[in-house]
Amino acid sequence: MQEYTTPKNRETTKNKEMVRKTIDHRFSVAPMLDWTDRHCRYFLRLLSSKSVLYTEMVTTGAIIYGKGDYLAFNEAEHPLVLQLGGCNSADMSKCAEIAQARGYDEININVGCPSDRVKNGSFGACLMTTPSIVADCVKAMQKLVDIPITVKCRIGIDDMDDDAGLSDFVLPIYEAGCEHFIVHARKAWLKGLSPKQNRSVPPLNYDRVYRLKQDNQNLHISINGGVSTLEQAEQHLQHVNGVMMGREIYSNPYILSQIDSKIFGLSDTVIPSRSNIVDAMTTYIKEEVDKGARVWHIARHMLGLFQGQVGGKIWRRYLSQNGTAKHNNPLLLLEAYEQVLAAQEKAELDALTFGQKR
Repeated sequence: MQEYTTPKNRETTKNKEMVRKTIDHRFSVAPMLDWTDRHCRYFLRLLSSKSVLYTEMVTTGAIIYGKGDYLAFNEAEHPLVLQLGGCNSADMSKCAEIAQARGYDEININVGCPSDRVKNGSFGACLMTTPSIVADCVKAMQKLVDIPITVKCRIGIDDMDDDAGLSDFVLPIYEAGCEHFIVHARKAWLKGLSPKQNRSVPPLNYDRVYRLKQDNQNLHISINGGVSTLEQAEQHLQHVNGVMMGREIYSNPYILSQIDSKIFGLSDTVIPSRSNIVDAMTTYIKEEVDKGARVWHIARHMLGLFQGQVGGKIWRRYLSQNGTAKHNNPLLLLEAYEQVLAAQEKAELDALTFGQKR
């Protein structure tokens, strides 16, 4: 059997320039605020070598004026896209230069987030009413960088007409040089719904996204919103170029282990076991703790690793109860996995005993 390798052992850095030119967007993991940080992305990369990963949304203000390093990532994370929030073309292009210099493979402009904080900054979903501003940003950014600039949007906002509104938004931005749009197949209601409600209350309209592709074959369209199974992803790929999955991946990350073979068609894919992942992430945690990281900041992204498995609840409970301990235990995952194994062994013994009694 082929040996499973962690991302660090793959020739990521050596092939970075090649990867940038050939990113395959058939499947990607959505940018999720407070969730898809660099620790989460490293974990997800262990499960799939091909899925495109996105950062959380980072604002231009944080990059230009922030005191922290909001662009840090591990080389293993490629292919990696920075999702950028902003509306000032000068700031956006400055951040694009910084991102390219740091090694990002693409930059994605956020035109889909409906939160009040984003709306007050005049970016996110509210920009769907001003495509000229987004087009200006695309033009300014592409003058200064070689990496692709993409846009993530909704099918509309508030009372915007689904069909005419989406086309009126997309086409000027395409003419400005953006060829890839990731479309969340829901409207965003900026008046009356919270950001959480906007993720589920507005009805999905996949057909509208399909029509956008049908009418504009030269556009690369990825679909997002409500995708929760690989079967659904495969169905969408009959109509569009790519599928983006978000919250289902976060709650049940082991889905990603099937992506390289089922979506990207890699027949020689070695699927890592959950045990492989625990071992690899334990090594990662030890290294990060030595740099000053807190174990819980990493382990929290792994709560769903045993979703649907015997011992899954025990895994989540052990991490949650012990992950925030003051002593910052780098062996937390191994200890939790021992609890899982004990639960699985007990379940097997109980099943055997029950069968004998019958």
